Amino acid sequence: MCGIFGVYNNSESAKLTYLGLYALQHRGQESAGIISSNGKKFFSKLGMGQVSEIFNKDDLNYLRGSNSIGHVRYSTAGSTSLLNAQPLSIKFVGGNLAIAHNGNLCNAKKLRDKLEKEGSIFQTSSDSEVILHLLAKSKKKNIEEKIADALTKVEGAYSLLFILDKKIIAARDPYGFRPLCIGKLKKSYVVSSETCAFDIISAEYIRDIEPGEIVSFHNGKMRSIKFSQNKKRAYCIFEYIYFARPDSKVYGKSVYSIRKNLGKQLAKESDVGADCVISVPDSANVAAVGYAEQSKIPFQIGFIRNHYIGRTFIEPKQEIRDFGAKIKYNPVTETLKGKKIVVIDDSIVRGTTSRKLIRMLKHAGVKEIHHRISSPPIKCPCFYGIDTPRKSELIAANKSVEEIRKYIGVNTLHYLSIDGLVKATGMKKEDFCLACFNNCYPEKSPRKASNGKSC
Repeated sequence: MCGIFGVYNNSESAKLTYLGLYALQHRGQESAGIISSNGKKFFSKLGMGQVSEIFNKDDLNYLRGSNSIGHVRYSTAGSTSLLNAQPLSIKFVGGNLAIAHNGNLCNAKKLRDKLEKEGSIFQTSSDSEVILHLLAKSKKKNIEEKIADALTKVEGAYSLLFILDKKIIAARDPYGFRPLCIGKLKKSYVVSSETCAFDIISAEYIRDIEPGEIVSFHNGKMRSIKFSQNKKRAYCIFEYIYFARPDSKVYGKSVYSIRKNLGKQLAKESDVGADCVISVPDSANVAAVGYAEQSKIPFQIGFIRNHYIGRTFIEPKQEIRDFGAKIKYNPVTETLKGKKIVVIDDSIVRGTTSRKLIRMLKHAGVKEIHHRISSPPIKCPCFYGIDTPRKSELIAANKSVEEIRKYIGVNTLHYLSIDGLVKATGMKKEDFCLACFNNCYPEKSPRKASNGKSC
């Protein structure tokens, strides 16, 4: 996951980056950071927690300069510590340099071991630092060529932002796993993981950065370089199912429209007689609207979600059943009691949360529960930046749909088919990475690690 945002050529770059990160907070809540440059010097502020907890007015005034990049972190590689908070910065022969990374490098350990044997000293356990060391060791002439040289050596998912004293550079991996787009704000350029961050600063969306493309912002201009001619695409379909905000455009398409289509397709594949449709908020809300619209079953608010949880360190000594679920969700008894309901969720990973939520619904007096999932069963781990657990922990890898139905305690259970999922996007099956559903990985390293298929 993670979210990255950058601003080039604006006197209030740090404040705009702060707002951009605020809009991308859903992509990572573990840590956040901003590095700005006034053309000669870097100014940095990083911290653990959410954007609003880390930055204050004095911090944003301190972050001087017309260029800046920022990052919100959700860790999949590297421990949870301030040391791994991004952007990561270094000084090298070319001056100051910092990186912000969304994605996951599949061959990071192999590269790190090799670099350490050659004398490199690492300061973090983050896979992103590998790119900095490869870049610093490159014999190429200019920074764009050094970045291209470094990126040809790494495998996996990466949408990247670099900041130098007077430049900002963006890059995206040859498969395009993670989204990255460019916007314009008067004479300034902005780069973001999602377009929703452009809306908060009134920037205009221009285009996506292409897979295998490096875009450099310097001397008031934007310059594009292709470092890979790979024609195969592997867009992460989970951006549409769960990750991205519904008000964003991802891979050039409206997340809201596609998520609604997922619900409609799910209703076509698994319609059932019921009194109302409810969602597990918030990620399944739009799919539930689509399901209700297609099935003609009214949509109701069945769960109220507590948006002010923060980090929960204290559980009461007296045992409260399903405490973790209850602190986040509470069923609306008046909506549910005595009803036959369809419950829409975006996915089932381990099944433990689903089981707790179903128990809560039964306690609220629901008569029948028909569970509908707006994605196929997750059977395989992801190596590209989704924190899905090992195969042994994935319920769909170890149980049949009927066994999962019995485990979570619902009357019926149905997942969206892979073909139905792709159909809802209006794109081609070949455009997506579907490895978490079909064990078909686009790169060699993950295939070896999981006995996956070539695709």
